[in-house]
Amino acid sequence: MNREEKTQLLAELNELFNNSETVVISHYKGLTVQEVSQLRDNIRKAGAGFRVTKNRITRLALKGTKFEALADLFVGPTAIAFANDPLSACKVCVEFAKTNEKLVVIGGANVAGVLSVEDIKRLASLPSLDELRAKIIGLLQAPAAQLARVTKAYSEKNEAAA
Repeated sequence: MNREEKTQLLAELNELFNNSETVVISHYKGLTVQEVSQLRDNIRKAGAGFRVTKNRITRLALKGTKFEALADLFVGPTAIAFANDPLSACKVCVEFAKTNEKLVVIGGANVAGVLSVEDIKRLASLPSLDELRAKIIGLLQAPAAQLARVTKAYSEKNEAAA
């Protein structure tokens, strides 16, 4: 990689960190090309991104960003998952790591600060925004349905009495 390509990569990574809300860092030692492709596809479907990184350039790209505290994690075969929401990158990485021990989540961060592996696992276990919306709609519709059944029962009772 020549100097111009390194400069371009540095600029791309810096922009990526500045435009992301969440970053999950993992080691991928031993993953096959097919497994990395599968992981990339899963992450893309969730609305996030995945990138294998060059550690030295990535540490330089982190400077001046909200993720600067993550620089020490960039050692070894490192990849990043990034997203503009707090959950998608966490969910996909943790789910993939459950079925493939070669992917090891080592840390991350979001706009609130640095995340430990346990923090990332907790975020991954939270329901998505769509799931929460569905639960709220269900909760709002349940009383209306019960009220309708009670009203119908009273009207049937009154008709029978008449």
